[in-house]
Amino acid sequence: MRHIISILMENESGALSRVAGLFSARGYNIESLTVAATEDPSLSRMTLVTRGSDRVIEQITKQLNKLIDVVKLVDLTQGAHIESELLMVKINVDEKGRARFEQYIAEYHGRIVDTTESNMTIEITGNSEKLDNFIKTIGENNILELVRSGVAGIGRGDRILHL
Repeated sequence: MRHIISILMENESGALSRVAGLFSARGYNIESLTVAATEDPSLSRMTLVTRGSDRVIEQITKQLNKLIDVVKLVDLTQGAHIESELLMVKINVDEKGRARFEQYIAEYHGRIVDTTESNMTIEITGNSEKLDNFIKTIGENNILELVRSGVAGIGRGDRILHL
């Protein structure tokens, strides 16, 4: 099962390396990873996506909590949450196909950020499923280059991760 783990951690050099090292030492995969400073400059928020059974995720969270840099963490998938990701994709396009791609972009609420005679670069945000569906819609054989930011997530309503 897919899990989104949000970690509040000390904004110190090496903290990211220690978290990644924990995953690699135990043979767990990180599918997506984002890290940035929070409203408190001494803290960073790391959001990572991984897959595993409830037992494996429980083990991961216990091991993460033992790291000195980790202040607090939550498995966002255990409750109501919002997740979003950024996709930038450069596609091969000719004059005949341009209108069709522009229609797809509008349907997915994306925007064109760059265009030439032979290609167009598109930016779309949304959950991972939405981005996966857009990629299928435009056709993988039309893709010249693709970049995804990784998932950012936050709890809904009163569910807050802070000190």
